[in-house]
Amino acid sequence: MARVFVAGASGAIGRPLTRMLIATGHDVTGSSRTATGANAIEAAGATSAIVDVLDAGSVLDAMRRARPDVVIYQVTDLATDPGQEISDEKLEANAHVREVGIGNVVAATADVRARRLIAQSIAWLSVAGAEPHTEDDPIAPPPPAVIPRTRQAVIDLERLTTTDARFDGLVLRYGRLYGPGTWRTEPDQPPTVHVDAAANAAVLAVERGEPGIYNIADDDGSVSIAKARRLLGWEPLDRRPG
Repeated sequence: MARVFVAGASGAIGRPLTRMLIATGHDVTGSSRTATGANAIEAAGATSAIVDVLDAGSVLDAMRRARPDVVIYQVTDLATDPGQEISDEKLEANAHVREVGIGNVVAATADVRARRLIAQSIAWLSVAGAEPHTEDDPIAPPPPAVIPRTRQAVIDLERLTTTDARFDGLVLRYGRLYGPGTWRTEPDQPPTVHVDAAANAAVLAVERGEPGIYNIADDDGSVSIAKARRLLGWEPLDRRPG
């Protein structure tokens, strides 16, 4: 079993992920930006840390205390009230978290000599083409297209995670989430994935899989999940709620 640091442990994926990791026998430290989130992490049986991923010192201090073998990055800034649309400002804030937060987590992962970093991404950015899209299909449109900041932040997150030789970097490209704690109770526009199945993919990636990118989505024909099935042993119907 491993010591695992979950950045964003009080979020939609982080909550079931923390429970699943503990049930599997891992020693878990989870981070949240708030005391409320930290209390929820403690209630789940993990050690909590109040961390702002935009603060490099805060991230480094927390990870030095936790001494993780594996780091899982599940941080977003997309929380909204029920029924509220995600504004352009919220999307820009989330892009900022992806840009700065992953850089701070990458640096801390290397500093504590963790062996693996697993980071969440999204599975619906492939450039238009034949489906199902594989992980090798480009997500950056060819020049002279202007790449919006929200897309560039995803490109940069995936690059930083998978190209650092100091650890094994795995990116989980999630479909649009549905299920408890998300915006939807049922699948909507593909690609989609149940939140518990998304969390289970991260649990499997702690010990399985080679470095690289994995589509984590329902088997609806929009993206290929063959790689996740083959190397992670992941199935979209295996939700294993904690």
